[in-house]
Amino acid sequence: MKITWLGHSAFRIDTGSSALLIDPFLAAFGGDKKDATEGVTHIALTHGHDDHVGDTVEIAKSNGATVIAVFELAAFLQSKGVEKAEYANTGGKISAGDFDVTFVRADHSSSTSGANGETIYLGNPCGLVITTKEGKTIYHMGDTDIFSDMALIAEIHRPDIGIVPIGDRFTMGPKVAALACKKFFDFSTILPCHYKTFPPLVQSAEGFVSALGEQGGKVKVLASGESIDV
Repeated sequence: MKITWLGHSAFRIDTGSSALLIDPFLAAFGGDKKDATEGVTHIALTHGHDDHVGDTVEIAKSNGATVIAVFELAAFLQSKGVEKAEYANTGGKISAGDFDVTFVRADHSSSTSGANGETIYLGNPCGLVITTKEGKTIYHMGDTDIFSDMALIAEIHRPDIGIVPIGDRFTMGPKVAALACKKFFDFSTILPCHYKTFPPLVQSAEGFVSALGEQGGKVKVLASGESIDV
């Protein structure tokens, strides 16, 4: 299985014959968008903010990818031209052949702006637990603060790989993100995200790695477009 960071919170996961994009906001990706999205079969979204939905509609229209999202967000995207969508909500599991997706809690919000500037509610924000047929489980936390029920997510799903927001301002900052990893999880690999994109966000993963202490060696700080095999 290969995981590629596409900047911000966007990742591509290639597993089996499937290619899954998570939160494909590709404005932060410096590479060739066509290469990054070629062969994509599914798109999973943590929530409806524009810096996470990103290029979803364009990608899904161009290659017929199935969009997996909470009910309100999936319905909204279908109204924008997405043909194939799987509706979900927290606790439920979507089976997609090479992997399953379970939506779990995240402490954040989820909306976009309409044509007249009105706020459009897009359901609850979520984290994503992706269990692959290759035997690996990935927990993309989405945009979130730390919360005690992360202990239940760890107990139920036992994720191997953590994708963790560290950028502060809108999510956990480096120290709190490190605490979440140490207190609740036993990740073998940790991938920081939601940082370095915009000036208000933390611009380096150094503080996160430092705050993890002896677990800092688990962190893989990827450049945009860089991949790891797990």
